[in-house]
Amino acid sequence: MKRHELIVIGAGPAGLSAAIEAKKNGMDVIVFDENQRPGGQLFKQIHKEHHAKTRGFIIGQQLLKEAEDLGVRVELDSTVMGIYENKEVTVKQNGEVHHYKGDAIIIATGAAENMIPFKGWNIPGVIGAGAAQTMMNIQGVQPGSKILMVGSGNVGLVVSFQLLQAGCEVAAIIDAAPRVGGYGVHAAKLARTGVPFYLSHTVVEAKGTDRVTGAVIAQVDEHFQPIPGTEKELDVDTICIAVGLTPMSQLASNATCDMELIPQKGGHVALLSEYGETSVEGIYCAGDVAGIEEASSAMIQGRSVASHVSMKAGYLTEDEFESKYQGYQEALGQLRQGMFAPKNKGRNDFTETDEGYPISKTLLAHGYMTEEELSKFPAASYQKAGIHPVIECTQNIPCNPCQDACHFGCIKVGENITRLPAIDEEKKCTGCGLCVASCSGQAIFLVDETYEEGFASVTFPYEFLPMPKIGDKGKALDRQGKPVCDAEIVGIKKTPIMDKTAVVTMKVPLEYVHAARFYRAEV
Repeated sequence: MKRHELIVIGAGPAGLSAAIEAKKNGMDVIVFDENQRPGGQLFKQIHKEHHAKTRGFIIGQQLLKEAEDLGVRVELDSTVMGIYENKEVTVKQNGEVHHYKGDAIIIATGAAENMIPFKGWNIPGVIGAGAAQTMMNIQGVQPGSKILMVGSGNVGLVVSFQLLQAGCEVAAIIDAAPRVGGYGVHAAKLARTGVPFYLSHTVVEAKGTDRVTGAVIAQVDEHFQPIPGTEKELDVDTICIAVGLTPMSQLASNATCDMELIPQKGGHVALLSEYGETSVEGIYCAGDVAGIEEASSAMIQGRSVASHVSMKAGYLTEDEFESKYQGYQEALGQLRQGMFAPKNKGRNDFTETDEGYPISKTLLAHGYMTEEELSKFPAASYQKAGIHPVIECTQNIPCNPCQDACHFGCIKVGENITRLPAIDEEKKCTGCGLCVASCSGQAIFLVDETYEEGFASVTFPYEFLPMPKIGDKGKALDRQGKPVCDAEIVGIKKTPIMDKTAVVTMKVPLEYVHAARFYRAEV
């Protein structure tokens, strides 16, 4: 039996962060992961994490490099089969079962995708959102040509956008809930491309025999049951399921940790102390296995838990641990505020933002906001002579890259990162576009109503191929994805600091400056 001071199970964001923290503190650490490559879900994510401000796969690369530089031992293709008395672990490696013993164990196994049953759900072409991400972002394969996305949470919204980036058509996004489940900015960037939302709808059948040839959806009643006569058939070849995640807590249960069903955390989870320790001394949980959250929270949790392990092992004094712990808790506290905080999971009674602005009903029902609704938000309806930002971010989400991107202080979020961005009217916008490129939700635009006599310019983020060229002419689309006027591309910026987000400027007739938010090339 091989012994280590700390065994970490899972090489995702929480597990790698925990291993790095423990190794920095001087501990002997080994990490097991059943996959062929480490990094967990991060390497499937090409979008920019809101708080981390960096694309998911780059965060994964940074964690891997830090772990490698520190000499963290990561064992891949290593399936942990069980945790037994005295923290003994059995691991299947190369077809053989090996025995390890840890002074402490951190379970960071993440979460598994949920599935819903419907007629034809086992036909090829019905896939999970994680599988779609793997095909697109790891294997470079289109999951299909026309996709129905089932689920409007952040996973469904983000993966839908990535499907568009991969050249697929998203026929619709449906959800049995009566409102969009994910961040409004993610819904809005889809709606302005023309993707329709069907809320209070579910999929009732996948058409086809050896492959998906269509999908039947239907409206649901208040009990989420399909309403006869409301069926609609969609011409799709792929049905992508994104209906939530469930913590993979089997190992914690196997280790006889006290468990409880907590819907706000996603399912059955181990009961944890404030430091992440289970009822079995020396066994901890971190990341999605402890409760579904975003990658930023998982990384902080991993470091926090590892610092407690290090303190108990004598590698940190109590004062050193307390200092680290307080810092991690403050960071987590910031991420766990706002209407999307874990404690608010399942709530649908929010009517105002923290600042007292009315939450858009159109956004929740259709994925976009009306100009009348946006007029209630100072940053979204801001007007000033010359070029200036317009920020259509209207929900309290943990995000502040725009504040850091503006070197002139035009945009302020403040210490509370779930506050809505505000525009400092005393500062002058230079039109550099860094705020546009940095916004994880693609909700910032630059507007110049004095661009030319009778014309205005609208600058927006663009992450699709082929890239438009200066002089190209097409149609400006509104927030619903409908053409509203002719548009001409008059500027394109794409620099390394913009991290592959192009900042495109189009010229539109002045009367459409407040409606035009996207561009479609002439075919």
